Amino acid sequence: MAGVKLTDVKKVYPGDVEALHTSSLEVNDKEFMVLVGPSGCGKSTTLRMIAGLEDVTEGTISIGERVVNDIPPKDRDIAMVFQNYALYPHMSVYKNMAFGLKLRKFSKEEIDRRVKEAAKNLGIENLLDRKPKALSGGQRQRVALGRAIVRKPVAFLLDEPLSNLDAKMRVAMRKELNLLHNRLQATMIYVTHDQVEAMTLGERICVMSDGYIEQVGPPLEVYDRPASKFVAGFIGTPPINFFEGKLEEENGSMFFCAPEIRIRLDARLASAVKEHNAGPEITYGIRPESLKTLRQEPEGEQKDITLSTTVEIVEKLGDEQLIYCRTGDTSFIAKADSHVEVKPEQTFNFLVDLSRSHLFEPEKGINITV
Repeated sequence: MAGVKLTDVKKVYPGDVEALHTSSLEVNDKEFMVLVGPSGCGKSTTLRMIAGLEDVTEGTISIGERVVNDIPPKDRDIAMVFQNYALYPHMSVYKNMAFGLKLRKFSKEEIDRRVKEAAKNLGIENLLDRKPKALSGGQRQRVALGRAIVRKPVAFLLDEPLSNLDAKMRVAMRKELNLLHNRLQATMIYVTHDQVEAMTLGERICVMSDGYIEQVGPPLEVYDRPASKFVAGFIGTPPINFFEGKLEEENGSMFFCAPEIRIRLDARLASAVKEHNAGPEITYGIRPESLKTLRQEPEGEQKDITLSTTVEIVEKLGDEQLIYCRTGDTSFIAKADSHVEVKPEQTFNFLVDLSRSHLFEPEKGINITV
C-alpha cells in the first residue's frame, strides 16, 4: 500500500475554467480519506487526476514514492470504483472480477484464488455465475468493489459509489465499506456529496467548495471547529443556525445583537472578537443541539444568553424532535428530547451554549473563534 500526495495541484479546463485552484493534500498510507462537497466543487476532478483520467495543469501527484503525472492510468497501480459500477453486462460476476487479472496475464490458479477470496470477503460467493442484470444495486456495487479488490492495488479510488442505492442500502454499504477497509488496511480515497457518508466513513475528511480545499481533518474536529461559514453550514444535519447581526459593547461586556435577539458573549468569544478586531457586522453560528430547552422563564444571568421565540413547526423523530422557530425576522432550528412538550404557536425559551457557539467574519466567512 502507499500514501497519495498532491502538491500545488491545479486543474484548468479550456476557456480558463479552474476546476481546482492550487491545492495540496496528503493522504496517509492505509488511510480512509473522504473528499466531500457540493456538485461542481472539484472533488471528482481531483480523484480523476489521481487516477490519471485527467491531466494535471500544474503541480505534482505522488503515489507512494513515485511522481505519477506522466504515468498512464494502467501503470499507476490504483483501482477505481465508479458511480455506475461499469460492469460488463455480457459477463458473469466471476468473469467481471477476473477480467483485469486476465489482461495482466495472471495464471488461472491465481485468478481463481483472488476472485474467490474477494467474493468471500464481500459475501457474493453465491453470485459468481450470475450476470449483472440479475443482481440488485447493492450486489452490483459489491461486484464492482470485488473487481477492484482482486487487483490488490496500492490505493482504491471510489467516486460516489453509493449514490445509486436507496437509503437503506446506503446505510448497509457504509458499514460494509468500513469493514472492508479494516480488513484490507488499504489506502482509500472516497468522493461524495453526502456529508453523512463523509462523517461516518472518513478517518479524515477534506471539505471542498468552488475548487478550493476549505478544511481537512477528522470528522468530529471539522464538525466542532469548522474553519469557515461554508464548512459549518455544509457539515451537520440539521444544518447550523446562522444569525446576522452586530457586536455591541456595554458596561465592559460584549453582546451579539440582531432584531429581538441579544446574547452576551463569554470570555472566549469576546477575546476572539478583540484578537481579530472584528465587527461591528458579524455572523453568529450555533448548532441545533446546542440550544437547550428551558422549562421555565430564564432567571439572573440566563436572561442574557436566552433566545425567546415562537414555535412554528415540530417534527417528531422518535427519541428526538426538531423545533422550527422564528424570532423577529430570523428563523432557526433547535433539537430537543422528544419528551419535551412543545407545540406550534407556543412561546418557548432556549438557553444558548456559548462554549459551542461560533463567530464568522461576514465578508470572507472565516471562523474567528477557532
